[in-house]
Amino acid sequence: MAKCEIEAGICGFGTTVEAIDLGKRKIRLKITSDCPNIQKLAEELVEINALDEIAKRAKSTKTYEIAAKHCPHCSCIVPSGIIKAIEVAAGLALPKNATIKMEK
Repeated sequence: MAKCEIEAGICGFGTTVEAIDLGKRKIRLKITSDCPNIQKLAEELVEINALDEIAKRAKSTKTYEIAAKHCPHCSCIVPSGIIKAIEVAAGLALPKNATIKMEK
């Protein structure tokens, strides 16, 4: 299992992604979020094939396809965090924190 905690930024919404390897690269996702848009995404994105998901360009993934329907902000980092959790749960990447630091 991989667990990813995402603080999306100025919106203040937090999201937790739990990705569980069911075998043969099939991943079950449990996504909980304070964001009503991500909650809608979570209802649709429940199971996924990890290899199908990470071997594509972002716009071709199921994660981003569903996010485009529900998430009104293209800069939302939650879809990227979901894909990172999928990679780690499937054993296709090592767990390592990713950071976006903002300055003005």
